[in-house]
Amino acid sequence: MVKISPSILSANFFNLEEDIRWVEQNNADWLHVDVMDGRFVPHITIGSQVVDAICSRSDLFLDVHLMIVEPDKHILDFYNAGADLITVHAEATNHLHRLLHRIKELGIKAGVALNPATSVKELEYVWDLLDLVLVMSVNPGYAGQKFIPAVIPKIKEISSIVAESKRNIELEVDGGINSTTAPEVVKAGASVLVMGSAIFNKKEEGIETIKKVKKLKKR
Repeated sequence: MVKISPSILSANFFNLEEDIRWVEQNNADWLHVDVMDGRFVPHITIGSQVVDAICSRSDLFLDVHLMIVEPDKHILDFYNAGADLITVHAEATNHLHRLLHRIKELGIKAGVALNPATSVKELEYVWDLLDLVLVMSVNPGYAGQKFIPAVIPKIKEISSIVAESKRNIELEVDGGINSTTAPEVVKAGASVLVMGSAIFNKKEEGIETIKKVKKLKKR
């Protein structure tokens, strides 16, 4: 079954606990936390203190996506805050292997995110350290962007590599995912879908979207 990881980037930050409770009650599997620093991406969002607060009130698996420069300086903070999975961008570090190894040494899951224009070749020497690959289907930094169809071949390529290697690696897709784009993404091989606007903007429709997407089957 496809996992749903609602992105709190699209939640109501004034009532964040209420929105998190709502996705818990409506069968979300994970909670996606977008950490932006205003340098790697244009916007600034939240830090480890908010992750710590979320962890104290929610039992959902915390899927922490670091869209920041020098992520190596902040890994321990997010681990201590309660992250279950830390995903770093291949574009944000010169020492990807070392950084992933450090995350794994902490005893949590490690992921790598690839921007739309970033090649799968960036993963060539780190497959054995990965628990997740995150394919960005928009250019990171803003909620509510339109899905970029050109990433579908990349999703298929990663899915094939994972299947052939028989590694236990989740394939997550983030950006413009809704009830229209989800079927194609899942068909291409995605196992985890990050959804923000499609869930939080109109909650009645969001409930139906979650139900519909969770019924999709991978190829």
